[in-house]
Amino acid sequence: MTRAIFYDTETTGIRAEKDFIIELAAYDPVLDRTFEQLINPGCPIPAEATAIHHITNEMVAQAASFAEVSDAFVKFCEGDVILIAHNNDGFDYHFMKTEFGRCGRQMPSWKFLDSLKWARRYRKDLPRHTLQFLREIYGISMNNAHRALDDVMVLYQVFSRMTDDLTITDIYGLLNIPRELQHMPFGKHQGMPLKSLPKSYVTWLSGSGAFDKPDNAELKTSLTKLGLLV
Repeated sequence: MTRAIFYDTETTGIRAEKDFIIELAAYDPVLDRTFEQLINPGCPIPAEATAIHHITNEMVAQAASFAEVSDAFVKFCEGDVILIAHNNDGFDYHFMKTEFGRCGRQMPSWKFLDSLKWARRYRKDLPRHTLQFLREIYGISMNNAHRALDDVMVLYQVFSRMTDDLTITDIYGLLNIPRELQHMPFGKHQGMPLKSLPKSYVTWLSGSGAFDKPDNAELKTSLTKLGLLV
């Protein structure tokens, strides 16, 4: 049976290519067990990052490296699993893949699901879709926001309410049904019909690597169908 594992990362910054994971946490509701580990990034944690998640250099000084933690996390995620994170496609997935690469390992062939993507698609009635806003909407108690395990537990509760009695397999299938976009979803031309986008802008997006990101797959497909992307 496929089971969901909810996970979250805290990092030294927002760019996976130059920043590092400093906390990794997960919750497996089927087996009712948690994973929580601080990680020594091998570099100082910027003050602006500490201001958000309150993880200090002293807290990670004696912690294991990601290479050491990765073995335990892979074991925690054994079996047929789908890993779920809020903004997975735009953040956590990239950090996980980069960290596995840094320690000379290939990330396991896990399936991933982005709960932010689900919220944006199926709760269009809401003005915002941040995890803390969804927590308030669904009446879930306040947590220690931006610490990994606390956010994981909130995510589990939020996602359970958003998806009701759907199985994780059904949820994964629904979220991966290809959609044909009609309007630009982000950037300076947000809201503009795709067919009206300047070709120079589409060329720039392609050169910037935007279409290599999993969360932009639908945009890439739609632009290709319109003949704007070759």
